[in-house]
Amino acid sequence: MAHSSASPIVHAQKLSRRYGARWAIAQVDLEVLAKEKLLIVGANGSGKTTLLRTLATAQSASLGSLHIFGMDVRTHAVQIRARLGLLSHLPQIYRDLSGAENLRIFNRLLGIEGPVEPYLERVGLEIRPDPVRTYSAGMIKRLSFARLLAQKPDLALIDEPYGQLDPAGFGFVDNLLRDLTESGVTVIVASHQVDRARHLCDRAILLHQGQVRWEGPALDVGRAWAMLHG
Repeated sequence: MAHSSASPIVHAQKLSRRYGARWAIAQVDLEVLAKEKLLIVGANGSGKTTLLRTLATAQSASLGSLHIFGMDVRTHAVQIRARLGLLSHLPQIYRDLSGAENLRIFNRLLGIEGPVEPYLERVGLEIRPDPVRTYSAGMIKRLSFARLLAQKPDLALIDEPYGQLDPAGFGFVDNLLRDLTESGVTVIVASHQVDRARHLCDRAILLHQGQVRWEGPALDVGRAWAMLHG
């Protein structure tokens, strides 16, 4: 766990989540500081998505404690959610509406005011009337990023940002992650694209069977992965 005199944005102790008899994450200790970029690495089923969703308060922990922005998630979930954004690898969209209509509905639900066009343009989507069901997987991914940007979160939790994107989309994600942190956003990202993501992050943790098996500089996570799975 990282140590600093600064107060962490995320502070988890022995965080655990169980599905039936299976522990998806177990005994996770984690601290993330303001403006830090943390990479979560692990094989399929290692607990990456469960950890992100628990940090996002999208689901509750079975055991352990979690404080976000210095607040206990058990008593301040509403205030915490107002300041964070979760980009899931399973987008929740209305497939028969256009991208702009989807974004307007999302913003209205969250009380976000102003036009949606600048966010669509920022992620490289044209303003078009076509329903989202005609979009490619990469376009849907970009729409999810537009939704995240519209929230203007203090903490962004991003699950598999490179999924469904082509090489041009990879560059788009790289630039977006840099822009987020340069604007003061704390970023936690889970990705299979280890070689690419490690160059964009400060620190990494390696999950195996729901437990943190390694933590250190993001640039070194590839070697840790090889040692664990070699």
